Amino acid sequence: MEAVRLGIKLLILAIFLGYMMIWIMMPTNAFFKHWFPEIHARTDATYFGKEGTFMLIYTLPILFVASLGCLYLHLGNNNGQSCEVKNSKFASWKRPVLVKGPLGIVSWTELSFLIMFVALLIWSFVSYLHAMFANISKQAAAQGLKVWEDKLEMSGLLIGLVGNICLAFLFFPVSRGSSILQLLGLTSERSIKYHIWLGNAAMTLFTVHGLCYIIFWAKTDQISQMLKWGKISVSNLAGEIALLSGIGMWMTSFPRIRRKIFELFLYTHYLYIIFMVFYVFHVGFSYSCIIIPGFYLFLIDRFLRFLQSQQKVRLVSARILPCEALELNFSKSPGLRYNSTSMVFVKVPSISRLQWHPFTVTSNSNMDPEKLSVVIKSEGSWSRKLYQKLSSPSPIDRLQVSIEGPYGPASTHFTRHEKLVMVSGGSGLTPFISIIRELVCVANTATGRTRQVLLVCAFKKSEDLTMLDLILPNSGITLDISRLQLQIEAYVTREKEPTANNQKVLRTIWLKPDAADAPISSVLGPRSWLWLGAIISSSFVVFLLLIGILTRYYIYPIDHNSDMIYATTWRSAFNLLFVFVSIAMTATAAFFWNEKQQRKEKKQVQNMETATPRASPGSWLYNADRELERLPHQSFVEATKVHYGERPNLKKTLMDMEGFSLGVLVSGPRRMRQEVAEICASGLADNLHFESLSFTW
Repeated sequence: MEAVRLGIKLLILAIFLGYMMIWIMMPTNAFFKHWFPEIHARTDATYFGKEGTFMLIYTLPILFVASLGCLYLHLGNNNGQSCEVKNSKFASWKRPVLVKGPLGIVSWTELSFLIMFVALLIWSFVSYLHAMFANISKQAAAQGLKVWEDKLEMSGLLIGLVGNICLAFLFFPVSRGSSILQLLGLTSERSIKYHIWLGNAAMTLFTVHGLCYIIFWAKTDQISQMLKWGKISVSNLAGEIALLSGIGMWMTSFPRIRRKIFELFLYTHYLYIIFMVFYVFHVGFSYSCIIIPGFYLFLIDRFLRFLQSQQKVRLVSARILPCEALELNFSKSPGLRYNSTSMVFVKVPSISRLQWHPFTVTSNSNMDPEKLSVVIKSEGSWSRKLYQKLSSPSPIDRLQVSIEGPYGPASTHFTRHEKLVMVSGGSGLTPFISIIRELVCVANTATGRTRQVLLVCAFKKSEDLTMLDLILPNSGITLDISRLQLQIEAYVTREKEPTANNQKVLRTIWLKPDAADAPISSVLGPRSWLWLGAIISSSFVVFLLLIGILTRYYIYPIDHNSDMIYATTWRSAFNLLFVFVSIAMTATAAFFWNEKQQRKEKKQVQNMETATPRASPGSWLYNADRELERLPHQSFVEATKVHYGERPNLKKTLMDMEGFSLGVLVSGPRRMRQEVAEICASGLADNLHFESLSFTW
């Protein structure tokens, strides 16, 4: 099996390198004067026309790689892929190199790929510029223009061509269930910053592209061109509509607006539909095949998320913490497996019908086979409303909730390290809860080795210490916690001594399930990667059949493969419609087939009756009148040390740690992440391997 996976990996690498070579050669004369015409001459047919050449060069390779990636990941799951990962000799490439600045925390690997991508943009710009300006004087004279006017028009065109490179990769990072991201060892929440980089670059280039043309039309008395919708050429009006919708998304995505008026950012981002539709109308579907692959995979992912979100999940209970945090416990199918640090997106229609919010899954699929838990801190308007609903003196007895996910890494990569240091601030503790539970499970296996784990957590008030209650499940634990060498250093920064507030106690409320509620299950069942690969390949085959029939029996009799007769807009509209129809048909069929197979399993999942929540260091330290001897898991409590009125000395903590490979995981406020990243990037210790687990919209 490993030989098959290795063969698939090498094939994927070869196709990817060939695909990138196309991008490098595309702005050269060799490509658009020799390579492309020759390929088009050999592929020109009555079924696909010019679109077939573009799809062969740009669309097919990526969809083929995505399908192969699904097969690779499926074989890895079936092969019982071990979570024990050997320490990589390339681990130093993941060390931070840029800590502060507009790009955030950037590793050497990320910086290397960023430099190569910028080099591709510059190379494309220079190559296009050289080719277009070669005979600029003759062209200007033939059109009755001044040389600078012709240069301005050509510059606007080539800037748009360079912007297409950014747009071609824009949708890959936001496809949550992407096999391509998993092949690269990435997840969507950790790739959001790449989407932000690409989005800023694309909109900057497209805005300059539009301004160049507007200035050119104004200077040459052709301002009426702004309202032109060409029948068989570029549609200027469609491009302007796409640009305005893109600018609307861009302006509301800046951090200050996104954080203060999140709803505005969320709703305006749905303009991506208008942007993409009118972009295709602007340049035509043939040329759009250059950027279609990423958008095609995103549409599949988005439609599957839509299907999953229509299900109402069963919320069994909620734990109300004194620090105004909630632990929501959902029923899940026993067959649903996920790795630590996975995330789910939660929607509560009674609060907002459109808003989805991401939360880290704190439960462990090995320790909690029938339960999935998330922790929500009351910090924003949405979470405050949810907390008020569940913590009121007369709480509701049922809450309708929808879930998308879980989405997470393909393997528990943090187990590659000899020792782990987890640094958290406030609600940043939540990703580490699932990691600690996973390590407990590994330590209790026959072959699992005991790791030394240091958890450094900072809280503002002593009541926030009750977040530590969530480290242990509130159900009975059969695993030996002491097998894990866990040490907890908790810091309360705004209080100099423990306080007790008897008005606030940890309590659990039980919610009544509805007959329509169902346990959380995978959208495509236990063989989700195999089904996703089938959807990608079969939907594309259906799409080719639809456009082949349309072209052969309707368009070809009219234009005979000539681009100068049949309307480009109508051709583009038909192709977009067929993309949506083919994806909807195949994804819906796969979803309902798996839903039918899982129905028996869902009926077997009964309401969970969980034991009274057990106490842990947070409860003991918050309620000072409790005695240590009365608490379960005494060894776990004894491993906790609380410091009042001070902040953790992270540099001293990390420098004092010994070991060949020390994994440093951080989750919390930006300043904390930057401080830890700066220490790891300083080079004072070669054994520090940094990783940030924070999710940033």
